[in-house]
Amino acid sequence: MIDKVTCCNCSICSKKGILNDRVSPDRFRLVAGGEFLGTYQFGTMVAKHHFCRVCGIHTFTRPRAAPELYTVNLRCLDDFDLENAKPEIVEFDGRN
Repeated sequence: MIDKVTCCNCSICSKKGILNDRVSPDRFRLVAGGEFLGTYQFGTMVAKHHFCRVCGIHTFTRPRAAPELYTVNLRCLDDFDLENAKPEIVEFDGRN
């Protein structure tokens, strides 16, 4: 169950409307499409923003603030209904 998500104000997340759920590596599994992933980095080059090279959707990140974790973009999950789940949205200052 996803009950809390992060809304980051960095230039990438805010402009794309990304809502992130932080997960540990043992809870993250890419089941298909790895060959279609691209990676975008900027600024400090610590964060790794992964996206689909076919459709352009931002799928997940290895965040600068916690590079040992994954942040998954909930808005690209097929089986997650944001309207019904109504998770708490926590603001994160990724801009600074």
